[in-house]
Amino acid sequence: MLFACCMLAGLAAVAQKSTLYHEPHRPQFHFSPAAKWMNDPNGMVYYKGTYHLFFQYYPKDIVWGPMHWGHATSKDLIHWKQLPIALYPDKLGYIFSGSAVVDVNNTSGFGKKGQVPMVAIFTHHDPVGEKANTDNFQNQSIAYSLDEGKTWTKYAGNPVVKNPGIRDFRDPKVSWYAAKHKWVMTLATNDRITFYSSPNLKDWKKESEFGEKQGSHGGVWECPDLFPLKLNGKEYWVLIVSIGSGAPNGGSGTQYFIGQFNGNTFTAIDDETRWIDHGPDDYAGITWSNTGARKIFLGWMANWQYANQVPTATWRSANTIPRDLALKQINGDIYLASTPVKELSGIAAKAIDVPAAALKGGKDIASAIKLPALYSLKFKMDSAEDYFITLSNDAGESLVIGYNKKADRYFINREKSGKVDFNKEFAKWSFVPRLATGKASSVELIVDASSVELFADGGLSNLTSTYFASKPYNHLSILSAKGEIKDVKIMPLKSIW
Repeated sequence: MLFACCMLAGLAAVAQKSTLYHEPHRPQFHFSPAAKWMNDPNGMVYYKGTYHLFFQYYPKDIVWGPMHWGHATSKDLIHWKQLPIALYPDKLGYIFSGSAVVDVNNTSGFGKKGQVPMVAIFTHHDPVGEKANTDNFQNQSIAYSLDEGKTWTKYAGNPVVKNPGIRDFRDPKVSWYAAKHKWVMTLATNDRITFYSSPNLKDWKKESEFGEKQGSHGGVWECPDLFPLKLNGKEYWVLIVSIGSGAPNGGSGTQYFIGQFNGNTFTAIDDETRWIDHGPDDYAGITWSNTGARKIFLGWMANWQYANQVPTATWRSANTIPRDLALKQINGDIYLASTPVKELSGIAAKAIDVPAAALKGGKDIASAIKLPALYSLKFKMDSAEDYFITLSNDAGESLVIGYNKKADRYFINREKSGKVDFNKEFAKWSFVPRLATGKASSVELIVDASSVELFADGGLSNLTSTYFASKPYNHLSILSAKGEIKDVKIMPLKSIW
């Protein structure tokens, strides 16, 4: 009897392992936690060949709750291993978003016997103070690790930045400003960004503010990031700011500003409001620290309008594909382009050339080639004309992505994409203006089990969208009114699980 019980238990464990990461709607090459709730990526840092991804995590439910820092690592930005929880709530509050740095000069003094400390900077959110309607329940604290992020010790002197009386005072992104030998903290403070500086990550002073009259203010500002990028040999600074509501297509979104930063103040080069991705499901994104000149961005693939309601059973939400950032100049204006990281090719099979005959009249491409379940679709057009890319299944569900020449914008329509009735905002169309110059157009579409990411014209015009179809989309068609669609390639992608 004992043997039989053990055998049954073993079979159950094998069955559970075989279904994990293969549940309905589960992304196959985007990171998602094994179970329970996840939101903002935070604490992202690269050290000794490993990318660390920390994230807002509630391990007891699939809706938002008391925040922890979950932890995952990767060698290639694509394959991820989830590790034990890094930071737990304590008497000072929940562990909200923040950042992590490698303190190579041991300015903090946390390093011992030559060990290089990794330091996390995060917001302590006191739920008791919030419930009492105080205005100082969010403060900034630090923790350090001497074993490359495996275990953490919270600083006994927390908090290191005390709230001066601002209800929304959170999400510190810290970086080393070498020209003045100091750390700079970019902090979201209600309707603007406040910059602080420190020589040692413990003692901070306020430097300046930005944004009271700039950008979109449809919601509270949060999850900022600040970093330099070069264009034609000249250095510019990019300031990323997310807002929980009021984005171009409704709900959550991430705006950015181009300007200059001198270690004390940030000055934008113009008053234009720009968005890193116009899709409904790219929010709270920031970049990895300690990656040198390369800036790699990762967003939360969700929207606060419906994030707590999407139809998944044991887990909720995933991250976007990591993206390389670069500056590009269009008609005299400077924009931030984002494209899938080159490491995505590590899970790609040989590209399939789609024959021209399979495209005529919007035919089902799956009738001519074997359509993979996961793939990257690329094509070009000599002139930007109307077209429609339709992903559909045998249940009559469809997702339509395309371009409207008259409006000069790309779109995603998920009205009939599958399960859409869990929130009235979900089925709405999404649009992004075309920013490229000239007639030619190029498109890349990344398709996972429950998401599409559109990168148009070299990553200048992007749309990220989730969907929840009852069955996999096993049909694909591309219909163009006038323009000749060329060089259509489908690159199969493998599951990382």
